[in-house]
Amino acid sequence: MFIEQNINGEKRGFIEVICGSMFSGKTEELIRRLKRAKIANLNVEIFKPAIDTRFDQNKVVSHDANSIHSTPVDHSSKILLLSENADVVGIDEAQFFDEDVIRVAEQLAMQGKRVIVAGLDMDYLGKPFGPMPQLLSIGDFITKLHAICLQCGHLANISYRTSEEDGTVVIGEKNNYEPRCRICASK
Repeated sequence: MFIEQNINGEKRGFIEVICGSMFSGKTEELIRRLKRAKIANLNVEIFKPAIDTRFDQNKVVSHDANSIHSTPVDHSSKILLLSENADVVGIDEAQFFDEDVIRVAEQLAMQGKRVIVAGLDMDYLGKPFGPMPQLLSIGDFITKLHAICLQCGHLANISYRTSEEDGTVVIGEKNNYEPRCRICASK
């Protein structure tokens, strides 16, 4: 998808949301879409929450080690300030952002920008996670990806926590989580 224009030549922005469990390919898909926008010579800005330092401080990195340069921010309002000249704005790990990210995404779309948001739609308990439910409801295009359950081999939609930490937000990867289907996550 490229930036849409109406008959008067105005840019028409929209919001794309990529969601699913950990290990489903959300970040990989976000990177793919952003790289295609760059090939189309669009001005692209990518943001991630400053708390996500798992792979790299200044890059969005997939579990398959694909990466793209990004800007870490500690509050979603900074995305508005830093994406003034962007045609396309990518936001990774949206579940870790504050609730204001919803307003930010809408405002960017109203400015004629293509906004691509990726994040976990559910936490490790299978409950809606952070601002993702609202982002899904305002998204113009939704892509839900699935991993493979490591217990039974069926489609997985839950990021099952294998470690003992408490709290909803525990930044981790294979050492803390594994993809599971609904049935295997309940065992």
